[in-house]
Amino acid sequence: MMTNNSLNNINNNKLSVDKLNNQMSTQKKISRPSEDPVVAIRALRLRSTLTEINQYYQKNIPDATSWLEVTESSLSSVHEILNKVYSQCVYGSTDTLEAEDRNTILQDLTALSEQIYEEGNADYAGRYVFTGYKTNTSLTFKTEDKTTSYTITEKFSGSDIEAMTYITNKQDVSYGTLAGAVTLPDSEQVHRLRLSYSDVERVPQYNTDGSIKKDGLGNTLYENMYVNYTDASGNPQQIAVNYTPLASTGDAAYLPAAGINFIPETGELILSENAVNTLQGLKDGISISYQKTGFDKGEIRPEHYFDCINRTTKVSYTKEEQDIEYTISFNQTLKVNTEASEVLNASIGRDINDLINTVSSSIQADKKVADIKAMLKDSQFQDEVSQAKLNEMLTAAQKEADIAEDNMQKRFSKGITSVQSYLDKVNLAITDCGTRSSRLDITKNRLSSQQTTFEDLKSKNENVELSDVMIEYTAASTAYDASLVAASKTLQNSLLNYL
Repeated sequence: MMTNNSLNNINNNKLSVDKLNNQMSTQKKISRPSEDPVVAIRALRLRSTLTEINQYYQKNIPDATSWLEVTESSLSSVHEILNKVYSQCVYGSTDTLEAEDRNTILQDLTALSEQIYEEGNADYAGRYVFTGYKTNTSLTFKTEDKTTSYTITEKFSGSDIEAMTYITNKQDVSYGTLAGAVTLPDSEQVHRLRLSYSDVERVPQYNTDGSIKKDGLGNTLYENMYVNYTDASGNPQQIAVNYTPLASTGDAAYLPAAGINFIPETGELILSENAVNTLQGLKDGISISYQKTGFDKGEIRPEHYFDCINRTTKVSYTKEEQDIEYTISFNQTLKVNTEASEVLNASIGRDINDLINTVSSSIQADKKVADIKAMLKDSQFQDEVSQAKLNEMLTAAQKEADIAEDNMQKRFSKGITSVQSYLDKVNLAITDCGTRSSRLDITKNRLSSQQTTFEDLKSKNENVELSDVMIEYTAASTAYDASLVAASKTLQNSLLNYL
């Protein structure tokens, strides 16, 4: 009994020395959960929490910050471009412009129109930041694509109907010829709904396999074209669209007696007076479907702005909010993306193109006047009849030039308001990015403090105080040595000694 007890005591002292030796070498309180289940469970919880904090602090927040920085940088560039367009609108709305001034405005606007949507192709780590969930698809066509075809449904409100000046009876001047009757030009106010694309067409009829229906002669069959709207009572209504191909330069296209004229080349719907009265008061609910085949480099992709069907890939898209959110803390998410449709309105490019077209029209009208004046001085037109005809032509051309110049000033004056509204949207988006960046900074600072706190708790839970362990180890080692000495002396005696 004495031997067994001595051996058990020696072994217990040895286990204590071994445990303290392990703690001293590893500086951890336990090496197996069974040694202290409470410490083990607490360690698992603290480590799990610390891992989450590190994920937010070291990965999610830096990634979100970079995304917002790229977005804000691109929005600042868009703001700069729109400011330049605004300056040109202010400049073009004055009545003191010479031909050289108009050419300068034309060149500047052309360059700006090519750049405005290019900023929307900004990407972060290979992901486009303005295209919602479709981060692998650029905002615009990066190269010319003449084969891709989309069926697009575009929505409007009554406020989208705009009045514009159309010049009738434009003077046809070909240097060296006096053919044709001279009719004085005039200006007519027309109303239009402008589609987001030019060079469009009606929607073809499709078979179930996606192929286009043809008649017996191989001609494409088309759907009837309507402007759909919801009336004040909430009932769906339609207005038929006159599709008879009307040249965009013809007076008939811009002066509909009834219904709505569709001009495919320019992507305009010209409304008659009755159609204007019907649609102008509607807040929303106006829509029209059309087909667009072939896109130029820099044109926006329809799937980012409209409900549409890519007829080439047979993929349908529905326009909806596509918020990309990062988890930046416990039960806390943050939207990091800004969609192009929120700031880079599809009408921005079309508005700039309208400005370019009005400047071009004014330049062309001035050229007509200059050509006629040159013909008046030409020796081959010095007879009385030619001079009289040229003077008639000059009167008509001068009137056209005056109308074109007045139209340009009005268009540029209207452009000031339009561009300012776009600038307001961009400013709001930049402010929103700044606000979200501030939230990220606050969260990052809080997580930094939490990271320090939990690392301290984890250390206190798992690690030992080395000085304390060394004292305990020395005491345990002394007890172990003493037990060995005592046992050696006690076990030298036999049972006879005790008897």
